[in-house]
Formats: sequence, C-alpha cells, structure tokens
Amino acid sequence: MNNNRNGIRRAQSRASDAQEAVREFHAAVSQPDMALVLFFCSSVYDLDAVAAEMRRLFEGVQVAGCTTAGEIGPAGYCEHSITGASFPADSFCAAVGLLDHLQEFGIDRGQAFVRETLQKLEGLAPTAAPENSFALLLIDGLSVREEQVTRALQHALGRVPLTGGSAGDGLRFGNTHVFHAGRFHADSALLTLVTTSLPFKPFMTQHFVAARQPVVVTEADTGTRVVREIDGRPAAKAYADLVGVATDALDPMRFAASPMVVTIGGTHYVRSISKAKPDGSLKFFCAIDEGVVLRVAHGTDLVGNLEQAFAAVRDEIGEPQLTIGCDCILRRLEVIQDHLTEKVDDVMRRGKTVGFNSYGEQYRGMHVNQTFTGIAIGCHGPEEVP
Repeated sequence: MNNNRNGIRRAQSRASDAQEAVREFHAAVSQPDMALVLFFCSSVYDLDAVAAEMRRLFEGVQVAGCTTAGEIGPAGYCEHSITGASFPADSFCAAVGLLDHLQEFGIDRGQAFVRETLQKLEGLAPTAAPENSFALLLIDGLSVREEQVTRALQHALGRVPLTGGSAGDGLRFGNTHVFHAGRFHADSALLTLVTTSLPFKPFMTQHFVAARQPVVVTEADTGTRVVREIDGRPAAKAYADLVGVATDALDPMRFAASPMVVTIGGTHYVRSISKAKPDGSLKFFCAIDEGVVLRVAHGTDLVGNLEQAFAAVRDEIGEPQLTIGCDCILRRLEVIQDHLTEKVDDVMRRGKTVGFNSYGEQYRGMHVNQTFTGIAIGCHGPEEVP
C-alpha cells in the first residue's frame, strides 16, 4: 500500500461490515510502538461496532478520529469506508484532548483546555516548540461552534499552526461525532497536538473568483447561521436571482457551484450555503452577521488549483509521505458534477492524502468553507517499499 518502511502507514478499507472494516484497517496500519492512530469513517457504519473493535485492536494506543461526509485515502474518494494512518513513535509524539459540551463553550475554558493539552505534549516531548509542532482540530460539524472554538484555540496555541475539519454525516446532516478514548462523542471537539522530527507544511487552497456585484445581509440570525434577507429581500429569492435560477432549483449542487464569499484583507473566503429553507431564508455552513457584504463566486480550475497547492508543498518539504486532508463536502459535489473524480483522485493519491469530506474547514484561527486544508508531512529520505 505504498507505506514507508518504519514510517507512516496509510490504509483504507471499503468493507461494508463495520468490524471487518476496522480489522482490515488495523492489519494495514499496525506497527510496533505507535504514537498515534488517526482515522476517518463513514457515518453509515454501526458506530458502536466501530468503537468496540477500535478499542480491542488498538488497546494502549492513542486513537483519534471522526465521522465524515466522504473519505479520502489510497482507494481515492469513497462514501462507505474507513481510512487513516498510524504514526511511529520514533518520529512523532502526540497528545490528544477532548473538549466536550460545546454548547457551553467559553474562551476561558478553551484556553485552559489548550494549556492542559500542551502540558501533556511537553511531558512526552520536552523539545516541543512551534517550529516542530502542529495541531489538528476535528469538531462536531453540527455544533455551530466552529468559529468560536477555532479562534480561541488558535489564540491559545500561539505560533503552533492549527488546521482541521468539521465532522460530517454524509448529506444527511443528522449526527456527527469525533472519536476519543475508545468511543464516539457528539457536541465535542478533538484537539491533537503533534511534535515531529520530520518536515511538515500546513496549507489551505480554494479555487473561487468573486463577481463584482456586492450584496448586503440585511437580516440574519447569527446563532443559527440563518440569513433571512439580502438587500431587504427574502434571502433565497435574492440569491436565486443572482445566480439566474428559480428558487425551486436551489439544491446542494447549485450551492456548490455558486457559493457566496466575503472579502477580508483582500482575500476571498467562502461562506457556503447548506440549504434553502421553506420560509425563504438560507442556512449557511459558516457564521453570517447582519451588514456583511457578500458576492456570488464561481469556480475556476479546481484540479489545477489543487495541483498548484501540492506543487508548493513539494517545493518546501519535498515529496510528502502523508497529507492529512480536510476537503469540503461541497467541493466533492462539484467534483462529481463536473466529472473530475478521476483527476482529483490522482492528485490526492500522489500527495499521499488521507482525510475526509467535511462540513467546514479550520485553518489557523478561521473557520472556512469550500476549501481544502491540509498538513503535509515529508520524509527523512525517499526510501519506500512498493
């Protein structure tokens, strides 16, 4: 499976049975003295069975993971699989912390949580520093707390870079979970701090260009990410007119092709729409405030943009032996709609990507949409087994 000898081991099982899938995954990634096992699994599996088998097979090993809206691994884009990787202790130290009860989240609690997790990491790796450490955040994708949590955790982490994604549930949007200490948790976030002797590079990319015509959010419920009015008109009707379709034609494919963007410091950040509600409002994947200026965006070359992102990674750290990737579910819908799956699979495989389709992505201190965020990890040398 193109795993590096005595290095990171990647795997993906497409077995339909939960226990069989975990067993296949374990057989492929298991190695002596693992510092961390990271996995991403379809929410259609029996999660209790997944948890029980993970506990049994990886007893004594730190295991972190989450449910998905699709998986990315050696087998490419999948919708019913378990994928992930194991990290050897001779190159990695990891500390994993669970932040639960996100509905009660506060900045002070977030900062204390980061301090505690950093102390755990420093106890394992006294040489841990921002230059040799990174943070991966996996968070309940239905918690509606990503902005507050991401901002607070990155502030407390200082110069340690944070990337991550929001756990998914296919296109059902019913239940999303993170995995910690042998079981799945809702309304929770999982912070994994990693120190490594290997080169690594966090990165983010998106492929949208904004239209010139601005519109303004004139009524919104920030707490639920619902926009009721745009330019004083019902939000769904205003958006449909902007993209030139009837309101009854608004669906996930349309939202994937024509997201809204906000401009901050000259950079466009996507604010994706999750659905049009029966009352004529729009529900977003990111927080939206009244008075925010938005523009409709259109995609450019998704595949070319992704190739450029990986080329920049190779220029800086060489060929990656692993990329932990969080790819927005709306990007996946666009890939499917435009018949780009084979080309994107090829780019992901060459980048040794394992990861998942998410309900949102985190990069540094921001929660974003319709992006690909990643942490690419390089090699000591080119030695690989076929």
